[in-house]
Amino acid sequence: MQHRIMEAYKEVERAMERYNAILDEYVLALQTQEGSNAKQLERMKAGTKAMRDSSMIYLSYAKFVAYGMPESEDLVEDDLQM
Repeated sequence: MQHRIMEAYKEVERAMERYNAILDEYVLALQTQEGSNAKQLERMKAGTKAMRDSSMIYLSYAKFVAYGMPESEDLVEDDLQM
């Protein structure tokens, strides 16, 4: 079961990385787009930053849970090997 939890965690991690990368691409496209809406650009920049920050918080806790809620966060490896 532990292996399946770790696999699922890695899937979520990859999906969030992809989502955040696509948001970054969209913001860059809005910045270079002639006649883009400045208000929309600022809102998307703020939303993209909020998503990146929120996903990092979510993933750090999800990794902790995937490791079985150890007594110390020091027991959680930075790079999950599967």
